[in-house]
Amino acid sequence: MIPPLVVSATPYIARMVESSFREVDSGVIEAAQSMGATTGQIVWKVLLPEAKPSLLIGAAISITTILGYTTMAGFVGGGGLGAIAINHGYYRYEFGTMLVTVVLLVVIVQIIQELFMRFAKATDRRIR
Repeated sequence: MIPPLVVSATPYIARMVESSFREVDSGVIEAAQSMGATTGQIVWKVLLPEAKPSLLIGAAISITTILGYTTMAGFVGGGGLGAIAINHGYYRYEFGTMLVTVVLLVVIVQIIQELFMRFAKATDRRIR
């Protein structure tokens, strides 16, 4: 199940990165160009630091989406929490098991979201 997940997630993540880079003010890039910065310097020293909060938020969204994909993959035989929820919870009518796996997935998503939001807030230069 890993290769199809990688193939399906690659354009999604690329789109997240692209939208994060588009949020960077063009004046900052022009200023770096006017000071003689090379393309590599602009990417590493201007674009990445300026887009870091947005990249972190995009990473949180991507990770939670991929977590959902892997859970759905468990339904079709991929294993993991999705398979436990379906095989032991739904098919065997053990609703407690199904409820625990669903709550566990929700908790994992909330932890990921909270961590990445805190990292994004700590790295945002505009807030300070």
